[in-house]
Amino acid sequence: MIQFLRGLLRTLIWFAVGLLCAFLFATGFSFTQLTTIATSPNHRGSPNTYTSDGKLTGRFVNKVSQSKVPKNKVPKVIVISLDGATPRLVNQYLTDGVLSQSQGIGLLQSQGVAAQQNITITPSLTAPAHIAIGTGSTAANNDINANSFHLVASPFNQNISGFAAPIGGYEFDIHGPSESVDPTAEPLWLALRENGKKVLAATFPGADGANITVPGLTNSPIVQSASKRTVDYTIPYGTFAGTGARGFSLTAEDFASASQTILDQLQGAGKVSYSPVLETNKSFDTFTVGGVNYNIQAAALDTTNNNQVDYDTLVFFDDTQGIQPGPFSLPSTGPAYVRASDQKSSRFYLEGSSNKAGTAFYVTTLAPDLSTIRFVRYSANYIPRNSAVLADVDDINNNVGFWAPEPDYRITERLSRGLENFSDTELEAVYQDQVRTFVDYQSRVGLRAISKNPDADLTLLYIQQPDGAEHQFFITDSRQATDPSDPNSIGQGQDQEKIARYQSYIQAAYQAADRAVQRVIDAVGTDDQGRPNSNIIVVSDHGFDPFHTAVNINNFLRNQGFDSNKVRAVSSGPAVNIYINLEGREPNGTVSREEYITLQQKVADALKSFVDSNSYYAYGGNVPVFDKIYTRPIPKDLNDSSFGLSTSDFIGQDSGDVFALLTEGYNFDGTQTPVVQRLGDTASSSPVLSVPNFYGAHGYDPILPNMSAIFYAAGPDIQPGQLEQVRNIDIAPTILRLLDVKPARTVQGKAIFK
Repeated sequence: MIQFLRGLLRTLIWFAVGLLCAFLFATGFSFTQLTTIATSPNHRGSPNTYTSDGKLTGRFVNKVSQSKVPKNKVPKVIVISLDGATPRLVNQYLTDGVLSQSQGIGLLQSQGVAAQQNITITPSLTAPAHIAIGTGSTAANNDINANSFHLVASPFNQNISGFAAPIGGYEFDIHGPSESVDPTAEPLWLALRENGKKVLAATFPGADGANITVPGLTNSPIVQSASKRTVDYTIPYGTFAGTGARGFSLTAEDFASASQTILDQLQGAGKVSYSPVLETNKSFDTFTVGGVNYNIQAAALDTTNNNQVDYDTLVFFDDTQGIQPGPFSLPSTGPAYVRASDQKSSRFYLEGSSNKAGTAFYVTTLAPDLSTIRFVRYSANYIPRNSAVLADVDDINNNVGFWAPEPDYRITERLSRGLENFSDTELEAVYQDQVRTFVDYQSRVGLRAISKNPDADLTLLYIQQPDGAEHQFFITDSRQATDPSDPNSIGQGQDQEKIARYQSYIQAAYQAADRAVQRVIDAVGTDDQGRPNSNIIVVSDHGFDPFHTAVNINNFLRNQGFDSNKVRAVSSGPAVNIYINLEGREPNGTVSREEYITLQQKVADALKSFVDSNSYYAYGGNVPVFDKIYTRPIPKDLNDSSFGLSTSDFIGQDSGDVFALLTEGYNFDGTQTPVVQRLGDTASSSPVLSVPNFYGAHGYDPILPNMSAIFYAAGPDIQPGQLEQVRNIDIAPTILRLLDVKPARTVQGKAIFK
């Protein structure tokens, strides 16, 4: 009997062991995994290994043994660029609870790696920095030297956008410009796609499917073909449709009883009003977009059912279309119904527009009796319908919608028409609505790209915030005039309530951007340890600084006696390219090589000698207005064919003959019309320094702490830890390393992970 019981016990034990093994096998567990967990960096007491400069050693997380394999396919690498996000604010907001430590950026920081400093490039501007991220090369090498600059192959008075310029330059000789067969930089997607990798780009600078030509040059050849700017799924950044934002102030006198047609249409749409429906009695907004004329009308509804006359909703519609009942298929939206108390805009597709454009309406004030009505019609925008990527563009139009109105500085700065009667807080509310809705739209564009292409190797996403909000609301310096029209509103004269309001708007922009990051994390999912199933890298292009003084570079050059036909400045933020109209280089060049040398030196000397001595602004005495000044190298032989085209570490082919950066606190943008001179400055008919109409800037020396970009990364192939310093030109080779593709020879950066 005892032997029988022993045999039965052994059988039961082995049966239990078998069940346990079957369970472990079904859940994907292995003894190798047990060993990995015991030695992983997440395990308490297991230190990370760092190099002397604070970088992680090349020890990747074993994605098979340490990460739960997702049920569905997800992109291997996702890069999210949050324009203008700065480490000091992210850290502050994570500490203060403005941003969650368990979601978005906070999750990536806790589950992955974060850099204390991410050095961007010179200049620290959006277009150059993003092209640096995408190529792994500096601006002087990738030839995107500013947000706006001059191609030396174009007529002297012509500029090009840095977002639509040839990446890596172009060939330029006595025969004119042509596409380069040996560019000085290449977008990383070229190498990836050549190696069979799938790449997605949702509004990421440089990936737009456009053929690039030279502005102002008759019969210009293509200097960069669309194929170099196209990936497997490409959504260009939206563009202006020709009709800017506009404010409207109406009263009850602008309304009359609605026509029977409008009443019938509202009834057909299932809309009810508890007070008589009223309709605008005259045209108040007419414009043309995409070859179609629009005549916008509005109807007033009372949806409150409170036994009082209480109009709370405006319905905006095109007079030709009327109030259609729906349902509507994107990009169509039908009429825009806006309830003022919702403090939210309503999108409005411009039916019939050839470019598939749209706008939106936001009601800031709506008195119940219609005695006061104020609303803003946003600018009309659309996604460029570049032929190489048209199918992708229409996929977004038909599944996400037309290009949403982005945060518009022209509204908060009162540059758009019809805003005279609006209060500051009304216009600020409009801007906050645009921040929320535009980041949401960009997020949905990125998520559509991912859901349609879950097997992508690389996804590049761009989010426009918090950059826009920081430009408008970054007041942190006592020298900044809180009332741009009043030079006395500095120091003790600053409006502290306004400053507090502005700080809350910047926080809201960071929260919106952080939500975008979390939505991507949600889309790809996380493993059992909380790490994203994709390798997610969140970066920014630059940091941010407050500025107190606008600099008019054209007045400066004019006051110094330079002839604008020979010397011309093209500025972007605090960076400026100053070009000399060189004979034999510019198509209409007039300056000889001998005079070029003289003019270049005079310009550089003038910049070096320019100081600000106003004690209200120049603390501690005279402050040099220019921080960095670079000149194009001059060959020893004046007959050298490279004359006027020589490059250096900071001067590219299409950089200015003098390139300069302002000192922190000064910015070329922001000069008002009429000019508001600073407190303490001598009155002048052509002032160089003045009070600006906005507050935040970037583009300064990238080494400055405030110009640092962010870097956070987490995922199955990224080991947790801290990095002391990375560079934006290191992002591209890091992506290539993660995807096991060799970098192009033009890549200057180094992979962060070995």
